[in-house]
Amino acid sequence: MIHGGDIYRNTVTWDFSVNINPMGMPEGVRQALTEAVGRCECYPDIEAVQLRIAIGGMIGVEPGKILCGNGASELFLAVVHALRPKKTLIPVPSFYGYEKAASAAGELSYYYIKQENQFCLEEGILDALDAGTELLFLANPNNPVGNLLRPQLLEKILLHCRKERITVLLDECFIELTERQEAASSLADLLEQFPNLIILRAFTKSFAIPGVRLGYLACGNPCLVKGIKARLPEWNLSVFAQLAGIAAVSAGTAYLEESRRLITRERSYLIDQLSDNPDMLVYEGQANFILLRTGLSLYDRLLERGILIRDCGNFRGLSQGFYRIAVKRREENAVLLNEIRKIWEAGEV
Repeated sequence: MIHGGDIYRNTVTWDFSVNINPMGMPEGVRQALTEAVGRCECYPDIEAVQLRIAIGGMIGVEPGKILCGNGASELFLAVVHALRPKKTLIPVPSFYGYEKAASAAGELSYYYIKQENQFCLEEGILDALDAGTELLFLANPNNPVGNLLRPQLLEKILLHCRKERITVLLDECFIELTERQEAASSLADLLEQFPNLIILRAFTKSFAIPGVRLGYLACGNPCLVKGIKARLPEWNLSVFAQLAGIAAVSAGTAYLEESRRLITRERSYLIDQLSDNPDMLVYEGQANFILLRTGLSLYDRLLERGILIRDCGNFRGLSQGFYRIAVKRREENAVLLNEIRKIWEAGEV
């Protein structure tokens, strides 16, 4: 599988393969989804006006600069179809969805982030942005490593790409779950400064509603927004997605602040416990998931115990032995750690 979350073909009690907010769905969102049942005999708002107004208020961006999609994946593809880039650069390892979307148009090239640098993006990426590059995918934080881009490096990349007329698609789907304070700040100034920038986020991870399928992008370039919108299907957001999104925004600040406290505490707990195992190399990211490397056949052995994790051996730039686990609540994390300990002590390879 190229994604986690395959609970349909496996017997799973605990799913650590998908990185959703361990707080779970806000109660207001659950109520909104129930309310949406009564609206199923009506078409959803084709312009999603109220949802875009709500999102705009949350991130400090005018609603006209926002587009919503059936998850981030639909928006990735719409951007590629709008731009038709002759060449797209993707730093790897990273989310497979970038490659899948970019393959719909032009040539793909890859910048391999060095393992000896803890898979942190370095300034060498600037040299890889040659004259033929028209689109750059970036993730902040990166998936599956969970590390954040250094602000100074991100600024250098954006300045370079603006000069060279390269569009930057910055995936921030996990940033609201990190400790970076500016995660909740306004994006308006950034979009105005860089008309070549598209920022993409999703409700999927932040509000624990992957089954609803709701993402959005923000862009300060009216022509680009118009072009992307033309590549999106009509009525691509159900009444469920629109009402759930509005309710999620209402849950907003307090819910996300509590989520970040929980994730920070539990991530530290998992890293400390996993790092005690001499057969494991743990990468200390800042998101709600952890990348690790081990000689243990962790995926198979845990699945036998009803625990699903993400085998990262098929990530471009990684190899067999890399795994990603989600940060969950203490009782769930304790179960995972206990089973890993049993596997290691039994020498199950």
